[in-house]
Amino acid sequence: MVRDGYYYALAMLAAAVLLGLWTVPVLAAVPLLLGAFFLWFFRDPERDIPVNAGAVVSPADGKVTGIFTVQIDGVPYTAVSIFLSVFNVHVNRAPAAGVVTGVEYRRGKYLNAMNPASAELNEQNICTMSTDDGYRLVFKQIAGLLARRIVFSPRLGDRLERGQRIGLIKFGSRCDLVVPAGSTILVKIGDRVQGGASTVALLPQGEH
Repeated sequence: MVRDGYYYALAMLAAAVLLGLWTVPVLAAVPLLLGAFFLWFFRDPERDIPVNAGAVVSPADGKVTGIFTVQIDGVPYTAVSIFLSVFNVHVNRAPAAGVVTGVEYRRGKYLNAMNPASAELNEQNICTMSTDDGYRLVFKQIAGLLARRIVFSPRLGDRLERGQRIGLIKFGSRCDLVVPAGSTILVKIGDRVQGGASTVALLPQGEH
């Protein structure tokens, strides 16, 4: 359980008590139900992390909504977009083992995360890392229509392990995972993935 869930739940419990004391007691059911929802929403289940060489795991739970080519410094990469509904686990995990080489937070809009424009226009946190294999990976936490806070714990220079918890996006949102163009993509649009457990891609092996 992410501790934020306890804060929200306690606030709803307090509201329920006040409503029960000052108004019609049945109205207390509304904040109690909301409190139960927050406890469920901020769940943080354990995951079996793949150990095979070159595996890049999903940074989030959700549905694959896009696979496309992007350019970074003139070099082609493949991006995989994952949409998180309010029903998904929202804890984010490191896609691979390596070192954080860049962290950039961008203020922005709160377009529906299904909108392709959200990848550039919405509030987002961009993490760049160098994997143990020497590849550059980029992981974007993108706020959605309901999301109003992105949490990202690691700092520049920190070492991450594959599947390590690194933050969360509150409520509906999107994650984009950007891998080298030569990677083998193991998912397709419409697939459901689990953060830290589902292998999204395999990095090229050998010299690069």
